[in-house]
Amino acid sequence: MLTGVSISHSTLQRLVQREDWCEVEVSEPIEELSLDGGMIRLRTQKGQPGQWREYKALNVHGHGGAAFFKDNQGLISWVNQRQLAALLTCLGDGHDGVWNIFELIGTPEQRIEVLDWYHLMENAHKVQATAAQLSQIRARLWRGETRQVIRYLRQERCRGATGFINYLKHHSHRLIDYQAWQEAGHSIGSGRVESLVKQIGLRVKLPGAQWRGENVPKVLKHRCAYLNGDFVA
Repeated sequence: MLTGVSISHSTLQRLVQREDWCEVEVSEPIEELSLDGGMIRLRTQKGQPGQWREYKALNVHGHGGAAFFKDNQGLISWVNQRQLAALLTCLGDGHDGVWNIFELIGTPEQRIEVLDWYHLMENAHKVQATAAQLSQIRARLWRGETRQVIRYLRQERCRGATGFINYLKHHSHRLIDYQAWQEAGHSIGSGRVESLVKQIGLRVKLPGAQWRGENVPKVLKHRCAYLNGDFVA
């Protein structure tokens, strides 16, 4: 763009792979993290279907994002090597893979695990209940009244309630008083990392795009560096 000289996609890709892109710079204690998974299509032999594989995207709230491919330990080590706040909020959806990683970040005493409010509501609406019943469920979950919601669901005998009750029990220690938490200035959703995954997808999910597995880590680093504003003069 600056020189007017056209560069082929293959040349550009080689330049990307040549650079040693760094993860997001964090100069202050990390107070909030959100984690999610994204998908990238790997190149296969001609005539064979592409293979979709997962990478993990991490957003350090207030600083930027990073992505790791087949390197959960690298993600964990990177976070633990940073300065973490005395109370570290970890936000994610209901997938166990996310929480298995969070369990290895920081210490149990400093880590506050929070289930994403919007994913919680998505699961609540799988219960076949009336609008009034769903309103009761939502209001009580908003104040962290998990036990009351479980009793209410058993009393009302809504279809699909058993699955949601099991979901609430599984994540009971991650269900907080969302209203009080939000009023205290904390995040209640993992929307930042979900946005990061979408922005990464705009690059790696171009029509027909397939990537060599060995090139994926640097492609993700390059994309995150761009999204973090590291290319701005």
